[in-house]
Amino acid sequence: MPSNQRTTISRRQQLRDQRARESAKETKRRRLFRIATGLLTTLIVALVGFGLWSARPVEGGPSGQAPAFTLPTTAGTTVSLADYRGQPVILYFNEGAGCGSCTQQMALIEQEPGFAAAGITVLPIVMNTAAQIQPDLDRFGVTTPYLLDDGTVSKAYDTLDKGMHPGLPGHGFVLIDADGNQVWEGNYPSMWLDPAELLNEATSRL
Repeated sequence: MPSNQRTTISRRQQLRDQRARESAKETKRRRLFRIATGLLTTLIVALVGFGLWSARPVEGGPSGQAPAFTLPTTAGTTVSLADYRGQPVILYFNEGAGCGSCTQQMALIEQEPGFAAAGITVLPIVMNTAAQIQPDLDRFGVTTPYLLDDGTVSKAYDTLDKGMHPGLPGHGFVLIDADGNQVWEGNYPSMWLDPAELLNEATSRL
């Protein structure tokens, strides 16, 4: 076979090999792109799902006798759960000082007359000193004394680490009936529950 013909065949073969390599690379790129797209889609779905999950209330059912406690208050008094035996109580655990939405929540609860009409007392509990939380109460016009917890009561009611800050409560409520039984709890990562809805949650379980 003439050398020029062999050269032509060799070049054709080299061209076919080059095209085959390029085709293999393109196939690999497309496969990797499909895998990356699939992983990205899965991640987006997971993040959206987590966002929806974290925004929803996390509710608990009856858990028996509520843990007893006695705590100092911002008014310089002490409050015991036993003081309210014979009437329903809602414990409002929240992040406390610096959380404007937490204090505003209590301010609007105070403005809902339905709690008093139903004989339900709402006790806000924070892990602060009186000096730390009082400016927030003054700012939002809250008059209900806050119960000051060192973490013992919040831990007993399993409210710690439920919010944005480790070691602190999130934004949750615990309903205790007239017999001292814990009959409902709800944790709200959205940092808000309409007072009328809270009242409905309570009265529907009493």
